[in-house]
Amino acid sequence: MNFIHSDAAPAVLGPYSQAVQVGHLVFVSGQLPLKDGQLIDDPAQATTAALDNLLAIVQAAGGQKTSFAKVNIFVRNMDDFDTINTAYAAFFGDHKPARACVQVARLPKDAVLEIEVIADLS
Repeated sequence: MNFIHSDAAPAVLGPYSQAVQVGHLVFVSGQLPLKDGQLIDDPAQATTAALDNLLAIVQAAGGQKTSFAKVNIFVRNMDDFDTINTAYAAFFGDHKPARACVQVARLPKDAVLEIEVIADLS
């Protein structure tokens, strides 16, 4: 087991790692839409910011955007689904990892969303 850290992504908010690599899989902890220390509230910009943070961590492990195999999105309001989907599609282009998107009661820092990923480095 290898613990992954990237200074290009926000520091963790608690007693956990940004990511853990087990074999060729990287399990990346949920990332809030933080950019330059500021929490992004706009759902489209928040999606891109969280995905950029995830990518920075996956890159620290030696991966890339096409390494993303499974994405879980936790949203504060499912009414933002179409907006999030549009930003998500723009980020990934032709790469289409498996995904879940669920509405939750509350997220850390009252963020509009949080995204986590499992990446495959094989």
